[in-house]
Formats: sequence, C-alpha cells, structure tokens
Amino acid sequence: MKRVSLRDISELIILSAIWGSSFLFLRLTSPVFGPIFLIEMRVLSGLAVLLPLVLFLGKLAEFQKHWKMIATVSLMNMAIPFCFFAFSAVYIGAGLLSIINATVPIFSACVAYIVYKERLSRSSLLGLLIGFLGVVVLMFNPGESFGSSGWLAILSALLACLLYGTAINLTVNNLQGVSGLTITAGGLFVSSLVLLPFALWARPEVLPVGNIWWSVFALGIVCTGFGFVMFYRLIDRIGAGRAIMTTYLIPVFSILWGNIFLGESVTLIMVAGCILVLLGVGLTTRKPNLDTVR
Repeated sequence: MKRVSLRDISELIILSAIWGSSFLFLRLTSPVFGPIFLIEMRVLSGLAVLLPLVLFLGKLAEFQKHWKMIATVSLMNMAIPFCFFAFSAVYIGAGLLSIINATVPIFSACVAYIVYKERLSRSSLLGLLIGFLGVVVLMFNPGESFGSSGWLAILSALLACLLYGTAINLTVNNLQGVSGLTITAGGLFVSSLVLLPFALWARPEVLPVGNIWWSVFALGIVCTGFGFVMFYRLIDRIGAGRAIMTTYLIPVFSILWGNIFLGESVTLIMVAGCILVLLGVGLTTRKPNLDTVR
C-alpha cells in the first residue's frame, strides 16, 4: 500500500478547503447567471488556464490516446453533475450542499461493488445504511421548509453524487497512469463543447457586471482547474480510497465559509445529518477484511 506523506496530507487539506469554497461560489453565482450558463463559464475559465499548460508540457498526445474515456469521465464528473449542483445551489444552502456531496464515496463504493465486483465488508454495508440515514435526516429536517423546488434540488444533488462516484471508478479502472492535468484539461474541453449550445440558449438577457465575475473565475480556475489536477494527482499517488477522504473535510470548510460569508445558520439537525453521513463514509471506505460480501 502506498505511504501517505505529510505533503499528501497537506494537499488533502488544501483541496478540501478549495472544494469547500466551491459551494459558496455556486450559491453566490448560480441565481445570477443561471445553472447552465454559469457552468459553461466555469469550465471555459478553467480550460483557459490549463490548456496552455497542456500544450507547453506536450500532453496533447496523451489526450488524443485516451480521449474517449476522458470524454466519458468528463460528462459524469463535470458537465452533467456541475449543472445539477448549480441548479441545487439556487434553492438550498452551501452547507447542506456540501454535506450531500459527502455521499460521493458511498455511491463510489456501490458502483465498485455492483459494476466492478469489488469486495464489500459488512461494516461497509452498515456504512451505506448509516450514510443513507444521514441523508434522510437532512431531507426531513423539521426546521426546514424546502418546498417542491427544494426537494428537487436535493434529488438533483444526490444524482450528481452518483455520477461523481461513477466517474471515480471509471478513472481508477481506465485512466491509470494518465496525468491529472490531461484528464482535467481534456474534461474541461469536452464539457465546454457539450454545454456550449445549451449555455447560449440559457444565457441571461443582460450579463451581470462587477465583482460577481471574480466568484465565477474562482469557481472555474481555482476550484475546477487546479482543484481537479490536485485530485487526480492524489489518486495516482495515494489511491482513490485515500484521495476521496477530502469528503470528510469539505463540509467543515463549506459550512464555515457559508457561515462567515453568507450568514448561513448551522442547525443541530444539520450537524446530526453531517455526522451520520461522514460516519457512513468512514465505514464504507474502510479497508475490506475477511468478513466480506461478494
């Protein structure tokens, strides 16, 4: 098993802080730009920064060799789930979104078990149930009145997490050895092409001006471009099971940023749901032992 260094731990924490802020930026920008147009701006701004690096480092041939799988991963890890989360951000807060996002390892484990026949321990099965219970607690929070749009937003975010979990399995099983820069930049390129016609159709009648654009660029360049490069590099260095541990810290940072910059309240039900989800993630992603289900 690959050893986790202090550098790896530091990068996990930094990546968690970066991705935790993405829910803040989504919450700020999605109601202004609309989900699809916002995500097109997100992937284009990330691509504008990374594409020159790809060309300079000679990674174009690597993309051409693996473009079909990179395109598939792009749809499931960027284009579609990004839009789902942007839609959800219009109706529910950044903290709740990040807690729902914490279910990604649970979905990843389910896909690995069902599709790739990976072993699943009984503790992992217990983790799946506890994580699901955490989501139920969040969805049926008596202190929240979501309305029909809020319920749809929660389901949209959960579907995005399922796609993320699928994309992680595709990356681990089909893109081993491919650089994180190539996967990220290639994914941004494919996503920008796929979303372009929809973004033009859904563009705002009057484009916003002012500081809101800095949030869009931070979402695209920092959270998407550099964030995914770090994530894929961590997968290659320490494995997907460990890299996905960012899930533990993302809600902490997201709730913190949401509380500081958006004034979002932190309720006991939200904390309870978060604990259940993260406990479920912890049990689900434990190293399998001899007591496994096949």
